[in-house]
Amino acid sequence: MSLTDTPNANRLHIALFGRRNSGKSSLINALTGQDIALVSNTPGTTTDLVSKAMEIQGIGPCLFIDTPGFDDEGELGELRISRTLKAIEKTDIALLLCEDTTFFHEKEILALLKEKNIPVIPVLNKIDIRENSDHLATYIEEQCKIHPLLISAKEKIGIELIRQTILEKLPSDFGQQSITGKLVAENDLVLLVMPQDIQAPKGRLILPQVQTIRELLDKKCLVMTCTTDKFSATLQALARPPKLIITDSQVFKAIYEQKPAESELTSFSVLFAGYKGDIHYYVESAAVIERLTESSRVLIAEACTHAPLSEDIGRVKLPRLLRKRIGENLQIDMVAGTDLPQDLTPYSLVIHCGACMFNRKYVLSRIERAREQHIPMTNYGVAIAFLNGILDQIKY
Repeated sequence: MSLTDTPNANRLHIALFGRRNSGKSSLINALTGQDIALVSNTPGTTTDLVSKAMEIQGIGPCLFIDTPGFDDEGELGELRISRTLKAIEKTDIALLLCEDTTFFHEKEILALLKEKNIPVIPVLNKIDIRENSDHLATYIEEQCKIHPLLISAKEKIGIELIRQTILEKLPSDFGQQSITGKLVAENDLVLLVMPQDIQAPKGRLILPQVQTIRELLDKKCLVMTCTTDKFSATLQALARPPKLIITDSQVFKAIYEQKPAESELTSFSVLFAGYKGDIHYYVESAAVIERLTESSRVLIAEACTHAPLSEDIGRVKLPRLLRKRIGENLQIDMVAGTDLPQDLTPYSLVIHCGACMFNRKYVLSRIERAREQHIPMTNYGVAIAFLNGILDQIKY
């Protein structure tokens, strides 16, 4: 990813759902103007999720997701279908391709999408080879209570209509989330404390740091950065105390003890808790840490799937803090990527990372899963602030 690219997590996620050989791959190629997805007359050609980041005029940065057919068969087919269903959790807008057979599967997917409040655009593809497109569209509307767009991905018919409908269906609050919210305004001095340890890629900043800096510059803030060991020297070099200090959560305590009284404090992880998820639920859930015992079970969920590092915050530092507080026998499980269990009831608490690699829709779907099962969920920064006894002093 270059510095000019929009991270996939910040793009509008548009997923295509439909039966095998309904033309999903052809449609994604037509929408993007590129041969991204493999097209074949053989049903089941798409065997896994295929994603493509694109800039669409009038819409902006998007991520198209081509899914396997939801009528796939056999043991491998069931695995493909499960991945298709997982794609729903990260979908902002769905394109549902309809066929001229029974509508059992379409109704099932439509119900799931509506349950998740995901805008749906039904599509009847291949009108260039159908003799009864209008009649079939009426029948689909009777069966599914929603009128499809008539298109031909192969002949590029109706593609512009899909783009216009995507704009109409665009969630009103999409892209309006702010990392720093109302914490800062133009001309405010903001100091970012960014330890460049083993977790920071050589020659680069991690994604939350880059995105936060960019937003602060857009807000016309005065931005200063330093590493933890240069924090005191940086404060002395400034003409006035910072309005806000944003630090890495793992050095929360050290920065809190040294910061000027008039400077507010938060962390990248805490900011992303609000940017990607539900900060209030995270803060409320953190109180559960006080009630954990050595017989409790905690799940730590990380969006990244990097190889374990010697001082990894999720695998090493956070578990160390928890066991120091609760006891060495506290059971802590770890999952990464999209492997969050469907059943969270074995756990007393879920602690999620900042989720910079996930889109907001997906993070909120995870939080909703936890809520439905009455399982508290917090995140790294909020949990670390609570463990250090300073959560009530942190801004978000």
